[in-house]
Amino acid sequence: MTTLPKNRFKQWLRDPAKVPVGTWLMTASPNVAEAIGWAGFDFLVLDMEHVPVDVPQAIAIMQAVAGTPAELVVRLPWNDPVIVKRVLDSGAQSLMFPYIQNAEEASRAVASTRYPGKGSRGVAAVHRASRYGTVTDYLQRADEEIAVIMQLETPEALAAMNDIAAVENIDGLFVGPGDLSAAMGRIGDIRHPEVQSAIAAAVADSQRLGLPCGIVGAEPGLVSQYRDQGFAFVAVGSDMSLMMSRAKEYVAALKGQVADTADSGVY
Repeated sequence: MTTLPKNRFKQWLRDPAKVPVGTWLMTASPNVAEAIGWAGFDFLVLDMEHVPVDVPQAIAIMQAVAGTPAELVVRLPWNDPVIVKRVLDSGAQSLMFPYIQNAEEASRAVASTRYPGKGSRGVAAVHRASRYGTVTDYLQRADEEIAVIMQLETPEALAAMNDIAAVENIDGLFVGPGDLSAAMGRIGDIRHPEVQSAIAAAVADSQRLGLPCGIVGAEPGLVSQYRDQGFAFVAVGSDMSLMMSRAKEYVAALKGQVADTADSGVY
């Protein structure tokens, strides 16, 4: 019998001594994902919300990353049980649900990751997640290795953190700084003191609730600040932003210009 694959990212969320460092995958390229997987990041976030990636493309990226040391987190396009079912069957083990506003939405999200008796996930036996049926106890044990992360992106969501955190089988929270700044009337200005104050309060609340919380930032200085504040997992930039910043740097050097390195905090 083939064994159920272990989810190291889920294990890291439970280890207070480990602060995993990751980046976003925005290019929709399996080759780029595989290369970034060898760069030294602990985890990569495959973005299906803002990137034109459908399930077959997601599988190709999962396969590419599977051969690297990095763990993969999939940010879903929406809190949609049909998409959740297809992504889980495709082999994803760590899911990030965008724009969760309250406990009811969080409960619905968790339910979509669990089979009947605990939730509403549809049942199939032979798929990539079960290693094509060779993990014979997959249906009984799948929950053990599925990590569920709720992304909070508005002041209303942060205010509801207590209720959201009380939902069973949530493994972590994630503060979305871009949408939070927009919802606070500071769109694109993540570094604004009001936004940063809300972020600092959010991580303090998550620590009080005993639930690991993550965040993403555009550059190492800002991300180091977040880590010092107590965020349990952090991401810096994306494959696209890393490529573009390096490209602009090289072009500026060859043209005798100064590269535009202005940072608004957006990744």
